[in-house]
Amino acid sequence: MKNNQSNLLFFLFSLLLLSCSKSKDVVDEQNTQLPPQEAATIQGFYLLNEGNWNTNMASLDYYNYATGIYHKDIYTKINSNATLGLGDVGNDIGIYGSKLYAVINASDKIEVMDVNTCKRIKSITLKNCRYITFSNGKAYASAYNGDIVLGSNSSLGIVVEIDTVSLEIKRTVEVGRQPEEVAIIGNKLYVANSGGYSPPDYERTVSVIDMMSFTKIKSIDVAVNLHRLKADAGGDLYVSSRGDYYDTPSRLVVIDSKNDVVKKTFDIAVSNISIAGDSAYVIGSAFNYNTNNWTNTFHLINTKTETLLENSFISDGSASELDKPYGIAVDPTSKNIYITDAKDYVSSGMLYGYNKEGKKIFKISSGNIPAHFAFTYK
Repeated sequence: MKNNQSNLLFFLFSLLLLSCSKSKDVVDEQNTQLPPQEAATIQGFYLLNEGNWNTNMASLDYYNYATGIYHKDIYTKINSNATLGLGDVGNDIGIYGSKLYAVINASDKIEVMDVNTCKRIKSITLKNCRYITFSNGKAYASAYNGDIVLGSNSSLGIVVEIDTVSLEIKRTVEVGRQPEEVAIIGNKLYVANSGGYSPPDYERTVSVIDMMSFTKIKSIDVAVNLHRLKADAGGDLYVSSRGDYYDTPSRLVVIDSKNDVVKKTFDIAVSNISIAGDSAYVIGSAFNYNTNNWTNTFHLINTKTETLLENSFISDGSASELDKPYGIAVDPTSKNIYITDAKDYVSSGMLYGYNKEGKKIFKISSGNIPAHFAFTYK
């Protein structure tokens, strides 16, 4: 969706002037000069920092391509009456029309803001909400629909349909336990079920929902502990399996949405994935309890030929700087790559920028557990 960001820029500039009258140090800390980016259509992006559970440390940053200024923690500044800030654990973010949606998992809400000003419009209550996508004037969000607690008696998860005008939940459908990312292809909505609250009894299915009747019409058997779910330009779904962290490793599975069957499996670890054009950029930050080790990988897949390419998409050797690669987004026009590093999950994370050739162009400190991106358009 294309949105004019001039109001946001004016507001942030006004905020900057107000802050200058109080403390120059605060301004320098919260607004950092990065390299400006030339782009015909994209204005910049929001970055949602998750924040550790039970700390109310979720925060929202904004990178303006034209000025090169990276603005930190803008939600708290603009919505000063929000006593707990953005909330507890920011799990996903998306833009549709004139609204920005932040899914705040442990706060049981979807925070809806004006995309131009970041001013809060409404909070939609949704128990243990997870991910969001949009289609035909509606938002679709997955939710665990239960408390944050391990156990074999957890309830089935749900997907809800939200009217983007009234911001009311209109329809609800049950899916598998602990559903994660959602994607829409044609008249079908897909959701990856994890079962993550009851290891080793993980879920292993993708639920398929008919959009017209809003009912679950089938389940596709895929692999254990599913998480990421992305659609490519050809109508295939790329689904990540986190494995069991012991003997079953992480995998990337491709589903043909025409027949709703698994067509290919890549034996690579997947913690996050971004698809731009005919390329899937895959980061893996895999942990194994048998070895107590983390292993980081960076892979590129040609989605047209379904081929795993030999070289990493980071070409200059700087991949070794990343400790816990966590979030990724690829600019659909410039093909610049943005990766977040959660580091130790307690201190401030880092945001790295790379050009389309995979060479690092900047790195900057962000919020706690930086994770989820939403591009804004001119």
